[in-house]
Amino acid sequence: MIPADAFLKPARAKGVDFFSGVPCSLLTPIINRVISGGSGGGGDFKYVAAASEGEAVAISAGAWLAGHTSAVMFQNSGLGNAVNPLTSLNFPFRIPALLIVTWRGGPGFKDEPQHELMGEITPDLLDVLRIPHRPFPKAAGDVEGALEEALTEMNKTGIPFAFIMEKGDVESEKLNASAVQNRPEGVFANRNGGGERTGRYQTLERLLDVLPEEAAVIAPTGKSARELFTIADRPQHLYQVGSMGCAAPMGLGVALNVERPVVVIDGDGAVLMKMGALATVGAYAPENLIHIVLDNGTYDSTGGQPTVSPSVEFAEIAVASGYASAVACDGLDAFSDAVGASLREKGPHLIHMRIAPGSKSDLGRPTIAPRDVARRFRDFLAGG
Repeated sequence: MIPADAFLKPARAKGVDFFSGVPCSLLTPIINRVISGGSGGGGDFKYVAAASEGEAVAISAGAWLAGHTSAVMFQNSGLGNAVNPLTSLNFPFRIPALLIVTWRGGPGFKDEPQHELMGEITPDLLDVLRIPHRPFPKAAGDVEGALEEALTEMNKTGIPFAFIMEKGDVESEKLNASAVQNRPEGVFANRNGGGERTGRYQTLERLLDVLPEEAAVIAPTGKSARELFTIADRPQHLYQVGSMGCAAPMGLGVALNVERPVVVIDGDGAVLMKMGALATVGAYAPENLIHIVLDNGTYDSTGGQPTVSPSVEFAEIAVASGYASAVACDGLDAFSDAVGASLREKGPHLIHMRIAPGSKSDLGRPTIAPRDVARRFRDFLAGG
């Protein structure tokens, strides 16, 4: 058993400074120490409490794009929730992360029935995911070597490395932090005109006309990313080819660590998949984040099946979640005005743009490998 600082202090010395995750009782000492400020107190680490484990993985990926070495912490039951971004975001984009996964239901650990199966398969599941792993260090003298092994492997492969933490690995640690403060409800504006709706392609063209060159743009999986690539392929564009619902969490991880505008393009189906991300964005409130939801009421990339978005007011949900402002609109002029205002005022902002379904019949796909997209995007963010 080791104190939390016996792990966190050398981790910080090796550059691990950004944490995200979902609590587990076995993780309590590490999470409490990170939230409380770490060994030096008052800001050794930045921690973002995610609404789900998959969201935490995407937030961590955004922090990596912004130049940080990041860690993600969650219970092994949450590993199931994180499988999608680990396989369709971290793996194709070769984005590393240090995972700390607790082993509920592990060997000799009599636990609740819901942990039985995952307790049996945790190491095997990591093997299937091709994520190298080792036990969490149980003695202070083992920490340096364990961290060196993990970080060396991450630097070599570009994929996550996992520590499997068992009960009793880390000493108890009290939490020294105040509760997250409620933000005042933001400003909602209804700019819907009720006229004929424009398509996504034309809306993206208008967006690029309004955005400054220094803005970073993250597009979700599906036709939004494909259309953005077709209109203009630029280093400041990141095309998520998988990990549906993870564009906003990734954008949050970026926006918290850069000063330039960060624009997340999203779809109605994707937002519905990880609605908890709206609460996380609202709570951490990066002033430079603009979240655009292009809502055509369908899963356009998979044949046009309907979503439930016609009965959902994303802009009103955003202001209730802590966004500084949100606009509902359905016309290009109102959309342009909303983007311009969002660039001038402190955010985060959400723009809910209802559009017509459908896309170009000859639409291509990004021809640049995801790992290259990630690295040129990271270089763009580092460029000042």
